Amino acid sequence: MLVELESFINYLSVERGHSGHTLSAYRNDLSALHSFLAENDQAISNWNSVSESDIRSFLRDLDERGYAPSTKSRKIAAAKSFFKFLKQEQIIDDNPLVDVRQPKAGQALPKALSIEEVDLLLDASSDTDSVEEARDIAMVELMYAAGLRVSELVGLNLRDVDLDSGTVRTVGKGSKERVIPIHEGAAESISEYITYSRPSHIRNTAEDALFLNRRGTRITRQAYWLRLNKLATKVGISSKITPHMLRHSFATHLLHGGASLRHVQEMLGHSSIATTQIYTHLSNDHVRSEYAKAHPRA
Repeated sequence: MLVELESFINYLSVERGHSGHTLSAYRNDLSALHSFLAENDQAISNWNSVSESDIRSFLRDLDERGYAPSTKSRKIAAAKSFFKFLKQEQIIDDNPLVDVRQPKAGQALPKALSIEEVDLLLDASSDTDSVEEARDIAMVELMYAAGLRVSELVGLNLRDVDLDSGTVRTVGKGSKERVIPIHEGAAESISEYITYSRPSHIRNTAEDALFLNRRGTRITRQAYWLRLNKLATKVGISSKITPHMLRHSFATHLLHGGASLRHVQEMLGHSSIATTQIYTHLSNDHVRSEYAKAHPRA
């Protein structure tokens, strides 16, 4: 059964172009299903033997373990994609998830930081105690300036930032490349980091990563998360914040400032504008204001 699972993961990587993070999520969710089926009273040894009843038992097990609706929804979505693949490859005769409805996940969107909170983070550049803090502030500046995902931010190489033209190039979900403009202040912050802070971390001159840790290698998503909260605590932000909140703030502040939904969609790298509409959670007041300005009869 694990052979078919790995074939599916390979399909997602090669033919669908999913990122390593997404592949890891699929593998974890499907491994949980495989473990449940293998450890069941009537252990199942092949995917063709899985029935709708088995899937519903898996869902009940998730309920008993106290999983959130969003987690259950994701696991069933992964299973639906997997069994659809097995059916297309003629590995199974019938798809046991045809009549299984996906649990509603709800919309637990992260809140946006206020403009004042973002200013607090960025104003910390005048009181940095170390090259690590200078790097952290440059990362905050760039993430907020370009609306990058944290995986895109830590994955940047030196050549991906063009300070002369004021742009950053990144490859996002589905291997889609986009070039995003950044404002002059962000470009200056990155330039200062590259000139004065990054050299202190270089251990191997061949290392091409833009943001380095103390060992001279690429900083990780987890490390940046911890550093961001340390910076937030230093400037007096009491609530826990996540890197994704900076991306969310980027979109929200742009839209409230008058940017078009379509342009924000392009900068975020969303394939559907519907995703951007949900992601940015425009306030009713802002929507009404934009309607009044745009509609010829308003």
